[in-house]
Parts: sequence; C-alpha cells; structure tokens
Amino acid sequence: MDTTMNELVKELKDEIIEALNLEEMTADDIDENEPLFGEGLGLDSIDALELIVLLEKKYGIKLADPAEGKKIFTSVVSIADYVSKNRKK
Repeated sequence: MDTTMNELVKELKDEIIEALNLEEMTADDIDENEPLFGEGLGLDSIDALELIVLLEKKYGIKLADPAEGKKIFTSVVSIADYVSKNRKK
C-alpha cells in the first residue's frame, strides 16, 4: 500500500471507532485485512448503517445498493479502496 492509502486506512479506522463508539479500541487493534462482520471485528447490520452514514457524511459517497455495501465493507482495506476511487469530498 502506498502512503496515501495507509493514511486513508488509518483515518478510516479512527472514523469507524468513533462512529461505532468502540472507545475501548484503538486503530492498532483493528487489522485492516480482517473481516469487519462475523468472526473478525464482529459488526452487525446496525453498524453497517452507521458505516453507510459515515461514507456519505465524510466522503460524499452514497451507496444505493445494499449488496454493493456488503462487498465494500468486507474489510478496512476494501473500504479504503472504494473511498479512494469514489470520494466526492
């Protein structure tokens, strides 16, 4: 990953912690390649909605298709990749 992508991954980790009130975690606690849902970070569908709101507010990205969201929210790296290609802000 290049420097810009590394910075975006770190930023996203911090944003995820803040948006989902994961105060007991730090960015270092989140493996950017680990699944966000299920056995990885263990997020649920409410968390997915929070992430959709985060992408819209912070990066100007609107997700119209929930199936698309499922693919994007696989890991922090997959979110960073999507944001880097689609951000409006």
